Amino acid sequence: MTRAIVAVEKGQPAQLTEVHIATPNEGEILIDVTHSSVNYKDGSAITGRPGVVRRWPLVLGIDAVGIVLESASTAFTVGDRVVLNGAGAGETRDGGYSRRMLAPADSLVRIPDRISLAQAAAIGTAGFTAALAVLAIADHTVAPAGEILVTGAAGGVGSIAISLLARRGYRVVASTGRGEVEGAYLAALGASRVIDRAELSATIAAPLQERRWSAAVDGVGSHTLVNALAQTGYGGIVVSYGLAQGADLPGTVLPFILRAVTLAGANSVDAPLALRERGWALLGDELDLDALDAMSRTVGLTDIAEVAAQILAGQVRGRTVVDLSL
Repeated sequence: MTRAIVAVEKGQPAQLTEVHIATPNEGEILIDVTHSSVNYKDGSAITGRPGVVRRWPLVLGIDAVGIVLESASTAFTVGDRVVLNGAGAGETRDGGYSRRMLAPADSLVRIPDRISLAQAAAIGTAGFTAALAVLAIADHTVAPAGEILVTGAAGGVGSIAISLLARRGYRVVASTGRGEVEGAYLAALGASRVIDRAELSATIAAPLQERRWSAAVDGVGSHTLVNALAQTGYGGIVVSYGLAQGADLPGTVLPFILRAVTLAGANSVDAPLALRERGWALLGDELDLDALDAMSRTVGLTDIAEVAAQILAGQVRGRTVVDLSL
């Protein structure tokens, strides 16, 4: 038996309780989970909002970081340091808010040597998603000459995306609704300038607008995403990963037809193993760990409900690590 944060009943807040963890079947790994994190999706699940959890009861936590205790796979051995992001954790199968966790071997990645367990949790799904977005931009061969827009800039994905892009030489424009409070923080991450999110979130001005961006990373959706598309230059790419403003896309096909803009998605849940390994290799090679530490805070399991409310209210900067020993 081990302590865990569990969604016990549909539509109800999660509870701190005890659960039993079975031994691994073929292809599974038993992990001693040392750390997890709190993402927006976790906040929704913890508070009982619909759309995340698919079965009950369920241990929550879409991230898990720890040490292999038992292995029923040739891919990992006891003592390996591993990380799991998404892959159904905290949605359709038990997640990382438990000191012990069973995970499919084909969704696990070894943690790069220079990254600690706590830092791997600080990266978490947010950082992995940011890495996927950066890889999409790099694969699209976007040159550093133009500006790259990052919306939801003070959040976990936005913060890490800014850091990664800036270290690659891109000029990053950070869009946030908290510019007066977070301006210095975003500049320290590498943003060349900060704009108010109202420039993008208001009514759509026109199907095609002034060309402002070579690429964009968007976690907002709706009018913001449509305006970002309309303002992206010829052959650019917009990578979408979230829907804080809405899941609708009230635009036209004109950016795709007349400017050859690409709209791509960054899906951390279903990413195949090869892409997971590629994303974590990027993070291991390029992420500024001092900047990561500066944007992170650590809480225990008993603090998760409070953090969930804060993250849903847009009051959380950067990343929140959950230390399972607390």
